[in-house]
Amino acid sequence: MAVPQRILIAPSGFKESLDAETVARSIAAGVRRVLPGVQITAVPIADGGEGTAATLAAATGGVLVPVDVTGPVGKPVESHFARLGGSATGTAVVEMAAAAGLRLVPRGQRDPGATTTYGVGELIRAALDEGLRTIVIGCGDSGTSDGGAGALQALGARVLDGKGRELPFGGSALIKAEHLDLTNLHPALREATLILACNQHNVLCGRTGVARVFGPQKGASPEQVEKLAKAMRQWARVLERDGLPTGVDYRTGPGTGASGGLGAGLAALGARLVPRFEALIDSGLAGLDLDALMRRADLVITAEGAIDFQTPNGKVPAVVAGRAQLAGVPVLALAGSLGRGAPDVHDIGIDAIASIMTIPMNLEDAVANGEQLLIEATERTMRLLLLGAAVSASIDSRHQELRPA
Repeated sequence: MAVPQRILIAPSGFKESLDAETVARSIAAGVRRVLPGVQITAVPIADGGEGTAATLAAATGGVLVPVDVTGPVGKPVESHFARLGGSATGTAVVEMAAAAGLRLVPRGQRDPGATTTYGVGELIRAALDEGLRTIVIGCGDSGTSDGGAGALQALGARVLDGKGRELPFGGSALIKAEHLDLTNLHPALREATLILACNQHNVLCGRTGVARVFGPQKGASPEQVEKLAKAMRQWARVLERDGLPTGVDYRTGPGTGASGGLGAGLAALGARLVPRFEALIDSGLAGLDLDALMRRADLVITAEGAIDFQTPNGKVPAVVAGRAQLAGVPVLALAGSLGRGAPDVHDIGIDAIASIMTIPMNLEDAVANGEQLLIEATERTMRLLLLGAAVSASIDSRHQELRPA
């Protein structure tokens, strides 16, 4: 067992704690404490969630454009979109989490039936007003479950009840939705290309729909989950009848449940629902050839906030591990926490997992100290790796000594 000489670090961010760039930098710092001379390639993975716009702006020589928008609880928040540079000039990246992310919802107001994606639509509108006509919308880390209705409203659509009255914000209100009026949409949408970078495992309705899978994570009670599930079924009926003729199955089509149903809502305007890694990495948007970097590595280290039963369903460590497996490279995954089903990730190509927390601590302390915890966790795992290499070398040496002349 040799010590790795070339390490590829390819993590996502830790939700509500560390962005992908900080995670990559912290892992690199931990590696260098043990292997100071190792060659490190750090590739923060833009997965559509927090930090995606900044990551892609930096990768392309673009800029972040500040915009004040309506936040998920209806109050103004400072937000942004990315105007990309280089070969991606003319493209905007709208990170939905920057306008409607869970971190923008105060803990005492976490009711996914009431929060809105209106600010996401405002970001898209701002990008259109800047003259950008290719708009990539990153899904992830959302604090909403309004089926994208708020985003449509910000772009000029009207969501109406049976008496022609416009519905208020929030997914719960959609149980009364009867009509979607698209006559006053932003005119630039006619010539724009909207690409939703989403997790294809997320669907709008059914047993694995957004209400039941993600509603509790966003603060919904069991009663609220059932109400949201009924509202999403009604919203799907309205989109099927009044949305643009796109051929999308709004109920269970891949990606329709992305970001609390934002996928379904924007699909009704003709947005393409594209697997997020295809849209953000394989498209060449960031000038990144991840597979080539894999082939040159001796070890891949990836990371996310939590490794659990959801990780195999399109999360960053799963995608990274799948590609590393094809390249024949071992994978270590670090996580803020290890949850139910975490050991199952060994079946998808992750060779070892480790949590950054070694003692019980509350979420606030873990978030506040996340960077240092990650550096120290990386150092511990690297020392274990060195121990394994030393044991392997010792066994080989002793066997050679005992071998008959």
